[in-house]
Amino acid sequence: MNATEKDNAKEKDNLNEKEQKTALVIGTNGVIGRNLIDHLATLPDWNVIGVSRRGGEAFANVRYISADLLDADAAREALGGLSEVTHLFYAAYQDRPTWAELVAPNLAMLVNAVDAVEPAARCLRHISLMQGYKVYGAHLGPFKTPAKESDDRHMPPEFNIDQQRFLERRSQAGSWTWSALRPSVVCGFALGNPMNLATVIAVYASISKELGVPLRFPGKPGAYHSLLEMTDAGLLARATVWAATDPRCANQAFNISNGDLFRWNQLWPKIAAYFGLEASDPLPMPLSEVMADKEPLWNDMVKRYGLADPTYAEVSSWGFGDFVFGWDYDFFADGSKARRLGFHEFVDTEKMFFEIFDDFRLRGIIPA
Repeated sequence: MNATEKDNAKEKDNLNEKEQKTALVIGTNGVIGRNLIDHLATLPDWNVIGVSRRGGEAFANVRYISADLLDADAAREALGGLSEVTHLFYAAYQDRPTWAELVAPNLAMLVNAVDAVEPAARCLRHISLMQGYKVYGAHLGPFKTPAKESDDRHMPPEFNIDQQRFLERRSQAGSWTWSALRPSVVCGFALGNPMNLATVIAVYASISKELGVPLRFPGKPGAYHSLLEMTDAGLLARATVWAATDPRCANQAFNISNGDLFRWNQLWPKIAAYFGLEASDPLPMPLSEVMADKEPLWNDMVKRYGLADPTYAEVSSWGFGDFVFGWDYDFFADGSKARRLGFHEFVDTEKMFFEIFDDFRLRGIIPA
């Protein structure tokens, strides 16, 4: 061990005694990053720094930094002085038209963030990476279920895999560990997120009710009968902090889901009943097309019901809805690894949806 490594080890020992940690959460405006910050803010031994292009409003033990991580120099200027960071939680995402085009920007943002933070944060202990079932090829078509963390990787391109390989290589030369969290579809509150299924369902149902039509499942016929699972955003936040702080989880990936399975053909009628609607026969229809002309109606609903005035674009994730409702194959993974290592929390998926819809109503996102 050289002199620098000894100094770093001594600083980490001192930090362990104090038990005060500083989280750098990158990607704070999405459903994952937002809920992670909300969870960390409740923990007395954490200080939190949120990073996004738009920044944010400070509260409690949380402050925000605005940074463009696609620009290496800008990332270094914004993050290069954060010497207090002990844990980096990476949940940022840049959308692109094709899977191949996703690789370059999403890998670059992670690399730029680590390049900026690592030299200054001499007490850096852990980097947490948010992934998903794309690692298993779930976005490509029917995949082996239940998927396990040890499953073979699929043919690239796949940015999740490239990001993990980067951390695997980089951690060998550093003094920190890494973990990768693999949730299913994440549900929770966040506006302006291109991947928010709960908002898709809530707004689709609210508009269906306004038009006096039944709530029809709009996906592929086979998708109505497939087995799926979801991941509550709060559950994921707690699992993420657990994996980042439990030494047994170092340098490993974990599937994280609610712990139950469902079929839309069982849940959809209950969702319809929640909104006071009949659940008529499924009818395949792309939401990105049939909802494209509904912005004037939504704007009128905002005024008449006194809603919180989110723009139609902020509550419209129709493309993502089409994606999820198009899974005419089973979509679930094996979550036993996390349970074996100590994370035993679970969430009832049906109850989760209804609680999220209740929250949307309280916030004035949808009519009560």
